[in-house]
Amino acid sequence: MDNVVQTTATPRLELIQMADMVAREKGIERDEVLEAMEKAIQRAGRQKYGVDHDIRAAIDRKNGQITLHRYREIFATRDEVEDDMTQITLRDAHLTDDTLAVGDFLTEELPPIDLGRIAAQSAKQVIVQEVRFAERKKQYDEFRDRKGEIVTGLVKRVEYGNVYVDLGRSEAILRRDELIQREKPKVGERVRAYIYDVREETRGPQIFLSRTHPIFMAKLFSMEVPEIYDGLIEIKSVARDPGSRAKIAVLSHEVNIDPVGACVGMRGSRVQAVVGELQGEKIDIIPWSEDIATYVVNALAPAEVTKVVLDEEAGRIEVVVPDDQLSLAIGRRGQNVRLASMLTGLEIDILTDEEESGRRQEEFNQRSGLFVQALDVEDVIAHLLVAEGFTAVDEIAYVPVDELAAIEGFDAEIGEELRNRARDWLSQEEDRRDEERKQIGVTDEVAALEGLTPSMMVILGNNNIKTLDDVGDLAGDELSELLAAHEMTEETANEIVMAARAHWFDE
Repeated sequence: MDNVVQTTATPRLELIQMADMVAREKGIERDEVLEAMEKAIQRAGRQKYGVDHDIRAAIDRKNGQITLHRYREIFATRDEVEDDMTQITLRDAHLTDDTLAVGDFLTEELPPIDLGRIAAQSAKQVIVQEVRFAERKKQYDEFRDRKGEIVTGLVKRVEYGNVYVDLGRSEAILRRDELIQREKPKVGERVRAYIYDVREETRGPQIFLSRTHPIFMAKLFSMEVPEIYDGLIEIKSVARDPGSRAKIAVLSHEVNIDPVGACVGMRGSRVQAVVGELQGEKIDIIPWSEDIATYVVNALAPAEVTKVVLDEEAGRIEVVVPDDQLSLAIGRRGQNVRLASMLTGLEIDILTDEEESGRRQEEFNQRSGLFVQALDVEDVIAHLLVAEGFTAVDEIAYVPVDELAAIEGFDAEIGEELRNRARDWLSQEEDRRDEERKQIGVTDEVAALEGLTPSMMVILGNNNIKTLDDVGDLAGDELSELLAAHEMTEETANEIVMAARAHWFDE
């Protein structure tokens, strides 16, 4: 290696041969090896002629001849020259070459250098570092494009529970938390994993593997089920409790292909191959459905579901199951409902028939009591109104009389009377709320904002929002969140906030 960095004017074919050999051994380009050699020679040249000089080395790609030059940038006047080592005036440059112009570089060939032992060792280290850097860059470029693939490698070593996997020319890490429960790979064992991330760090490219990632299981199914690989069956969602249980939702794009049956395989051969790779992880394969209620029912299998109530805005769903199915629907330590929630992307609340019936009765009694108090009617009339689907007094106040008269036992006169009583109660309630907002200090200017009711202003006042400036300081989403009980949209909230800020611009 000492001879590698001794410059000479004669051809040095052994440099080219050495570069070819290192390139083949490391799996990198020959030019990258030669560039590493050039950097080493440059460093040696600066140590000899002065580190402040801009010295550059070049190796002829055909015959290996090494040349060393000093570069100085050309400036128009002496005042612009800040460093005599790397800069020169146009006038001085013309003494050497009168064809040069401002912005060009004056190059001066330097005599060959003969390195001593220490300098040669230093140059050797530079070459090794540069070659290693080029090797790592190649690894990063290769595996960056392979992110999302499954790879197989040999366990190289295990440190603090983290497994280092030899992938041939590269090394990957399978961290302890990315291993399946109770899994302890040993040195020399073959391991299969999913590349979930590739990062370029100071110590080189880091390839991160996982055996717990949901997509790892999806990729395994793609390898075992030709219909998935060919696109005839699509994996819509995956949820895993690694090493214990998993759920996978599949959809067939061909009417004559059963997606669940295809994934299970003849006598369970296909799914068992995946289960074996995942250390016995139990897998529920369910059919995906556009209908959210049907999808949730499928996701909670094997539990039976009696009723589904969906709240799309809140992203929540209530599922009612028979009393004897509750433990099955929830699963051990909540595993079944948790996986179903992960699979569907919805928050699932599970109730028994008895719990749901009791809650319905409680809601019925609350609404009936409200109508008895607000409308000053007997229980039987309040019960009829609730049974017809009325949930609030304002619904009765503004419903057409014909709808009230159509209730069994009611007529137009009763309907009109109920509407009048509802409107009177709402008016009194608004007056009461308006008085309450005054008492807690919400200003009349805030009360004048369009879109805010006295009930809303009481909520704002209780949250110490009492003036136009207080409202103006809010963001739209903050206001809509405060008034969520009144179904305040973010769009309306933004309009109210901007109206509250209007006086800032007037000032």
